[in-house]
Amino acid sequence: MSCPTRCYQAGSRQTLMQALVAIVAAGASYAWAMNMPTAPVSRLISAPEAMLVRALLDIRDSKFSSARDHIDSLLVANPNFRLAQLVKGDLLLARARPINSIGNASGGSAEQVAGLRDEARVRLVRSQIEPPPELAPRYLLQLPEKEKLALVLDSTKSTLFVFENTGGTPRYVADYYVTIGKNGLEKLREGDKKTPVGVYHVVSQLPKDKLTDFYGSGAYPISYPNEWDQMRGRDGHGIWLHGTPRDTYSRPPRASDGCIVLTNQDLEALAAKLQIGSTPIVIADSIVWAKPEEVQSLRADLASSIENWRHDWESRNTDAYLRHYARKFTSNGLNLTQWSAQKHQVNAAKTWIKVRVSDMSLLLYPGKEEMAVATFEQDYASSNLSNRMMKRQYWIRENNKWRIVFEGAA
Repeated sequence: MSCPTRCYQAGSRQTLMQALVAIVAAGASYAWAMNMPTAPVSRLISAPEAMLVRALLDIRDSKFSSARDHIDSLLVANPNFRLAQLVKGDLLLARARPINSIGNASGGSAEQVAGLRDEARVRLVRSQIEPPPELAPRYLLQLPEKEKLALVLDSTKSTLFVFENTGGTPRYVADYYVTIGKNGLEKLREGDKKTPVGVYHVVSQLPKDKLTDFYGSGAYPISYPNEWDQMRGRDGHGIWLHGTPRDTYSRPPRASDGCIVLTNQDLEALAAKLQIGSTPIVIADSIVWAKPEEVQSLRADLASSIENWRHDWESRNTDAYLRHYARKFTSNGLNLTQWSAQKHQVNAAKTWIKVRVSDMSLLLYPGKEEMAVATFEQDYASSNLSNRMMKRQYWIRENNKWRIVFEGAA
């Protein structure tokens, strides 16, 4: 034998460590990869994820015995964790010969191995995510008291952040690894296998006895296509938050038909806090974080525009009221010209109007367009009609002023 077993093991360890570093470096700089801490940060709330990351970092540090112990313990508790199975195969193979990439011992297809390698990279990147303590997602301008929770999906990091409503201020409480559409973001058409970008709400919970095992421990449809999607001609349906089959702990970062997929363990933890019909979910490419004073300024500016709209409606100054609407406004099939004619006719028949708004939610839309979604309870009374409803408005920046581009029942 030209090289003793110890020599083979040393070579295997070195190449396996290099493969791990290459995976991490694919999502960040080389220097950042080499300076990762030796243990996952404490915010990782999922024990299986924490054990996996510890094993991967042990591989990086050539602590192969410790890595095997972590992986073995992980697979005892979660034998369906395919990425852990892949890593165990590599650790066993490294005893016999050098390996040059993650997944050398896998018998799966090239597509399956590539997906699991991507999951390894994302899991390692996630272990370094620390939500900025003094910042909040720019999108969460105002949450009404009745909304206990807000969700924000950072698609580039395959991470769903959970924020608790603390006196109207979002406070980070948890985050979960998720899978999104095979073809990424910006859903446009039925069957394009993309996840939408926008502001949505969890609208229902599907009965478990009506679901196949594919959806795991539950399924929660969201409001795609929303009003803005429909205005833009986007179609498709059936975008859900759901779990995984019993034989699958988790799926690669991009593997769904457009749904947002969590592990069953994480979905069950999240489901206990969801408010059906109310909980908002903002789906973004990458989260934009903002200082409290920036969020406050944005909120005050938008809230002032909404108050001016309410005041002008109540004053029966119809021309002033209509100046709050954008040129491309639409509502229930009416364009701005048709809407204006209708409002002039309706308001002319009234001697007084009172409008009160409450329980207001203000959410900035992710993406390049400067747009916000306002949802509130509207209590309307006039000389010949009174009603109460939940209303939703989409506001856009037009000529440096907030104006309404859509209005309708929420």
